[in-house]
Amino acid sequence: MAVLEIEGVSTFYGEFQALYDVSLKVEEHALTGIVGANGAGKSTILRTICGLAPARSGSILHNGVPLERLSTFEIARRGIALVPEGRRLFPAMTVLDNLLLGAFSKPERESREKRLGEVLKFFPILKKRKAQLAGTLSGGEQQMLAIGRALMGKPDIVMLDEPSLGLSPKMVSHIYRILDEIRELGITILLVEQNVEWCLKKADRAYILENGSVVLEGPGKELLSEEGVRKAYLGL
Repeated sequence: MAVLEIEGVSTFYGEFQALYDVSLKVEEHALTGIVGANGAGKSTILRTICGLAPARSGSILHNGVPLERLSTFEIARRGIALVPEGRRLFPAMTVLDNLLLGAFSKPERESREKRLGEVLKFFPILKKRKAQLAGTLSGGEQQMLAIGRALMGKPDIVMLDEPSLGLSPKMVSHIYRILDEIRELGITILLVEQNVEWCLKKADRAYILENGSVVLEGPGKELLSEEGVRKAYLGL
């Protein structure tokens, strides 16, 4: 069952059109991948879903409810969490305070202590660092904090924008294991990822973007076997 459906969406930044008639579906409990070259519009799709770059045309449905006229706050309260590119933490605030900001709405405030315990159990290093300023963490620890903050809102969909960007190979492997574990929790994942091979191997369904348009879609492993995809994105 599709929990998120995007149909014919076009998004602009001023007069510049970033997305052209984009359609995609995110199935419940699945990992859906979006790949493409820099500037293809991948991040814009996530920003459009959460209301940061509103669509000029088309529709976005979450469990059948239109999102286009909702504020970013209202969309987040519906259970859609974004882990943005660059993490966007509050560096002068502690790890604990950054996490608590993820439980900003009333339902989450009432149970945030329980949720905090669950997230800190999921990320033991954050428990050790909870009194430390977020800006003093390593890149990998900051990425874990950004993911933990998203999980604090108890979302049913987590959208991640380039979670492996700028991390060491060892930390990238660790972040990928975390994504597998999040998926095992039954949380739906919409992933924009620079590592095309890993993303297509893991994705139940994937979409390839070029110049703001979807040019290929299908099961991730099937797209990975496409000769054009292998030449364009894997250099094979």
